[in-house]
Amino acid sequence: MDELSAETIRAALRSECLGRQVLYQDRMDSTNSTAASLARKGAADGFLVIADEQTAGRGRLGRPWVAPRGGALLFSLVLRPHDSPLHKCPRGLDPRRAQALTMVCSLGVRQAILETTGLAAQLKWPNDILLDGRKAGGILCELGLDGPRLAYAVVGIGLNVDMDARALPAEYRATSLSNELGRHVPRLRLLCAALLYIEQRYRSLLAGAPVVEEWAAALQTIGQRVELSTAEGMLEGIAEGVDADGALLLRLDSGQVRPVLVGDIAAPGPA
Repeated sequence: MDELSAETIRAALRSECLGRQVLYQDRMDSTNSTAASLARKGAADGFLVIADEQTAGRGRLGRPWVAPRGGALLFSLVLRPHDSPLHKCPRGLDPRRAQALTMVCSLGVRQAILETTGLAAQLKWPNDILLDGRKAGGILCELGLDGPRLAYAVVGIGLNVDMDARALPAEYRATSLSNELGRHVPRLRLLCAALLYIEQRYRSLLAGAPVVEEWAAALQTIGQRVELSTAEGMLEGIAEGVDADGALLLRLDSGQVRPVLVGDIAAPGPA
């Protein structure tokens, strides 16, 4: 297990903004909860919160996020699109387009995995990181609103790095980078690569560049027949693509194409 600290992270950073301010703790209840608290107190764009262990880590839909101490990257970023030093964007980001922040982060992590390990990760709509069809990581984006305006976003990233994911409950269908490679994977190098590649796409997003095409191309979900749990109940059909806001375009058996922005894929399978 490689040791992380605020000092080693700052010394190894390749990014201009993300991670330049950092809070590291050996143990934390939730990096997202801590980052949100700091954001409400004024933490700047790019503030990094990272821990070796979470006692109350969580994923989407309130699910617990379980990882052994020191075996995963567990970090959250405070993002302030209206007040970023990377690009002057006074109007910020429309909260309805906040899924773009998940896109930016998942693509940055995917590129970092490829650079540091040679593994070609895929993405599962809306926020999972896959290796050989098994879950290696996930992203949780939570918003802080000021009326209709996005005051800040907190994007939490959990990635199974140097751990035996086979020890996790079978229903997680989990893997890790070290499981896939059969060797130790250093977390610090991977973290700094992820921050760099997230920052590059975040800067482009602030400048108005679309990220959805690159994200859609990385989605393992496209072309699959899926069962989708939504607020309206279960939907089933073929995942044909995504729209500009990141909604999954689901072709139902009736032939209707239904855009779904919030949902959970229950049972992916071949088309």
